[in-house]
Amino acid sequence: MRIVTFSRNGRIQHGTRDGGLVRVHPSATSAVDLAIHPALHPVGEEVALADVTLLSPVPSPGKIICIGLNYRAHAMEGGFAIPDYPAVFMRCTTSLAEPGSDLLLTDCSDQFDFEAELAIVIGRRATRVGAAALDHVAGYSCFNDGSIRDYQRKSTQWTMGKNFDRTGAFGPDLVTADELPPGAAGLRIQSRLNGKVMQDSDTTDMIFDAAALVSVLSEAMTLEPGDVIAAGTPSGVGYARKPPVFMRAGDRIEIEIERIGTLSNTVAAPRVRS
Repeated sequence: MRIVTFSRNGRIQHGTRDGGLVRVHPSATSAVDLAIHPALHPVGEEVALADVTLLSPVPSPGKIICIGLNYRAHAMEGGFAIPDYPAVFMRCTTSLAEPGSDLLLTDCSDQFDFEAELAIVIGRRATRVGAAALDHVAGYSCFNDGSIRDYQRKSTQWTMGKNFDRTGAFGPDLVTADELPPGAAGLRIQSRLNGKVMQDSDTTDMIFDAAALVSVLSEAMTLEPGDVIAAGTPSGVGYARKPPVFMRAGDRIEIEIERIGTLSNTVAAPRVRS
């Protein structure tokens, strides 16, 4: 299924999307609930996609866990050794914008970079799941791990550069795991800035695949339904280019993953500080 979370007439609802049509599942409490228990949530009315506002599939994830240096070519373009254990950092919910809405520049920096990523959405509680890791995945989506590069490098911890308000995005579609190859392997992944392809790779270049990430993370922390793992970005990011390419006000950035969909956002000038 291709599941969406959307706003209509002041209500947040969940449904399945087929092209320009959304079938509402009124009893579903979340996109993950619909993905894991589809038989419990019959279809109600059908509405046009144009009549709803798409939101992130999970508007407020309990955890947003990000993986750094998880594509071989990306590690090499940054001059890093291929890691033998995932580099893990966290994002907070205030760092994300909704699909189709504005990402925000900051007046602190002019180094706003893009990162196309596969999002793994947890569907079932996972603690030390080992080889059963993929049984705990509800589905997959697109993620833009937008980064303020100079702040990312102010210390050995990346948290500050990854958590400026509304610098990342997630969605709009949650494609259930049964619709894709196991672990979403072998899917083309791209970013496009103002229509120009910047990143163009395949999820087979991931060092730690979806199963490995869920397994390793669940050794330390219990993963809960709705948690999101952003699985790292391919080569071609802005800071590694010569000269570097960073996003500016008025730009449009698109993240597309084969068979999953396209996440599109514009870039807006920073808000006036209060």
